[in-house]
Amino acid sequence: MKDQDKATRVDRMRYIKNKFSSNLCLLAILFDVFYFVCIYKSDVSTYYYTIMIGASIVYNLVFMLAAFLSSEGVKTYSEKYCYVLIFLGVMQFVRIFIIPLRASTAVVTVAKVEQVVMGSGQFAKCVVYLCISGVCCLLAAGVGIVRSRTLKAYLATLGEEVRRD
Repeated sequence: MKDQDKATRVDRMRYIKNKFSSNLCLLAILFDVFYFVCIYKSDVSTYYYTIMIGASIVYNLVFMLAAFLSSEGVKTYSEKYCYVLIFLGVMQFVRIFIIPLRASTAVVTVAKVEQVVMGSGQFAKCVVYLCISGVCCLLAAGVGIVRSRTLKAYLATLGEEVRRD
């Protein structure tokens, strides 16, 4: 009976969308927005007025667009979008060492008083947000790859071709 249940679940994949991976992508976007707000709400002297912040803003926009596009792609069991998600997930972990780590060790002088740019609490929040976002991307990619390959193998046994979206 269990083999029949598994076959039924795989057969249903032809008609239902991969909402789990898609929702994980959207969750990754949400935590990226939390990171975005956490970084940019602080304004310590002119520390953040650099080309690095401009590049970070552009990357945030690209990340959100690519993650949303990937969420739509994995929803239809397209494996190529899973590889985009792997890249995005790894980049979320790399981003920890760019702005948050540098800002947590930087000190600026404001009105002859030295001040840390990013406190340890804000740094911890930024790291947690980026880690959760990265894990969501990687988990969505992993689930998406497994499900798309399962569906592809099942369709091959039926003699059908995989949909090209």
